[in-house]
Amino acid sequence: MHLRYMARSDVGLGRDGNEDSGVAGPDVLAVADGMGGHAAGEVASQAAVSQFARAAGLDRGNGASALESLGSLFALANDRIKQLVTDAPEREGMGTTATVMLMPAGPDPAGQLALGHIGDSRAYLARGAALTQLTRDHTFVQALVDDEQISPAEARIHPARSVVTKVLQGQDGAEPDLTLVDVQPGDRLLICSDGLTDVATDDAIAEVLATTSSLDEAADRLIQLALVGGGPDNITIVLADVAEGDQPDEDAPTYFVGAAA
Repeated sequence: MHLRYMARSDVGLGRDGNEDSGVAGPDVLAVADGMGGHAAGEVASQAAVSQFARAAGLDRGNGASALESLGSLFALANDRIKQLVTDAPEREGMGTTATVMLMPAGPDPAGQLALGHIGDSRAYLARGAALTQLTRDHTFVQALVDDEQISPAEARIHPARSVVTKVLQGQDGAEPDLTLVDVQPGDRLLICSDGLTDVATDDAIAEVLATTSSLDEAADRLIQLALVGGGPDNITIVLADVAEGDQPDEDAPTYFVGAAA
């Protein structure tokens, strides 16, 4: 199998600059949402995405080794952020979320992708009309939902909904969630920053992904959903369709968006 893919980023209506970064290529799909404002969140997200874009050069011949490679990329991204803060102490406090999908390099009869995640950017799988969230937010409100203290609906409007509990910040203990995701031809994958999911419901996202054949059109519609919802944050979207057969173009491009561009 192979991926058909694209990436798009919009600054939104409530921000002066874009602290999101994204990459989409034949081997890797990733979104990083930087934080820190004056502490250079865009530097953190760009640094992370630049590490994930190195996936093609790593040993990832099957699902297991792809997971190991993905874990290594997260560690490299975290180390790079630590070095950037050491080089410029005024960047202390910058960090980034990261949600990444990695394609195994060799024959993959099981049809799996490696998924790594830290923070509150999200990955979804659309199969027909069904939409499945593949990641769990590392946020204060998600912990409240898990403990059944609030409902998912209440979490959407909670005043602390943007408080993340784990990100890449150059510190020890920033371990990502790593898992293998079963995919099949016809599946559609979405990785996005919370600039989309904070204002668009899963039902609205599912409708766009299920009824729009073109990846470009789907991305435009998703960004429009976020803007119509007020667009308070940067909006970054990476979309991919799972297709049968080998990658048709050996020189398939890699797209960088947001701060990574």
